[in-house]
Amino acid sequence: MKAHIATATVLLGAFPLFADGARAEQGCGEVSIAELDWPSAGLAAWVDRLILEKGFDCTVNMVPGDTDSAVASIIVTGEPEIIPEFWFESATPALDHAVAEKRVAFGAPLLNEGGVQGWWVPKFIVDAHPEITTVQQALSHPELFIAAEGGDKPAVFNCPAGWACRVSTANLFRALDGAEKGFDLVDAPSGAALDASVARAFEAQQGWLGYYWAPTALLGEYDMVKLSFGVEFSKQEWDRCTIVADCAGPKLNAYPVSAVYTLVSGAFVTEHEDLMDYFNNRSWGNGTVSEVLAFMSANDAGNEAGARYFLETYPEVWKAWLAEDVADKVAAAL
Repeated sequence: MKAHIATATVLLGAFPLFADGARAEQGCGEVSIAELDWPSAGLAAWVDRLILEKGFDCTVNMVPGDTDSAVASIIVTGEPEIIPEFWFESATPALDHAVAEKRVAFGAPLLNEGGVQGWWVPKFIVDAHPEITTVQQALSHPELFIAAEGGDKPAVFNCPAGWACRVSTANLFRALDGAEKGFDLVDAPSGAALDASVARAFEAQQGWLGYYWAPTALLGEYDMVKLSFGVEFSKQEWDRCTIVADCAGPKLNAYPVSAVYTLVSGAFVTEHEDLMDYFNNRSWGNGTVSEVLAFMSANDAGNEAGARYFLETYPEVWKAWLAEDVADKVAAAL
């Protein structure tokens, strides 16, 4: 991961960061954007669409798909021209080769904090017990994390079957001697069930300890705190054991922060200099994204409605990505 991130940074520098004086083209033509199949990626795609349409007079075509199909297509055909949310751990040798040949390029990191994962507790637990800053300290207070799902025993909540985090959480639970400390590892039957366990804990103002990640709608709705494991992330241990099912002798480890970028085609870089100024500046925080996703979840809102909510609610964020005249055009069109 560290090597990949360093490569991405160098490649970003290989393409020009255009001056603030660049302005929208007179009719930028047609632009294709991948609308990938998870909430934060779909939201980012529609934010890009509205800004390109309203601020730069582009005609935007949305291309639905998943990461694998979108990346394979941009490598071979240059379409879709923009993949707004690309998690760098999904990089392949074919993508590395395409970037080296400047057929594909990186914009700025979309998530300025990266994709974050780990073990979380409700903030009201930390407020009442400020000494709890690490997973180990949480495990030393089993009385705070009694859960009905654990048979009224202290519980650590794990991911559903088929999720990679189920293996890593189970191995870290063993490395921390969770069972010996009186905890049950509760495997959620589904993502919805994992979310429901958090909701019940907040409704009852009871403790909750388990795996979660950001940005997500749930963390936009519920105030949670990510605990430290007290160690740095070890890629060697991660590959050796942390993500290996039933690994013998798991050691304590931390979760990696996933670098999340925007991918653009090489042709797009050379043909749309002013748009690259936007994509080399566009970046937002996990808290902002989580809050917008929570709005979308609570209101059964789609990607377009979520994007409009973001543009109306967070002008101080997106106006910083744009030249003043372009930002004014977008604001006037809302």
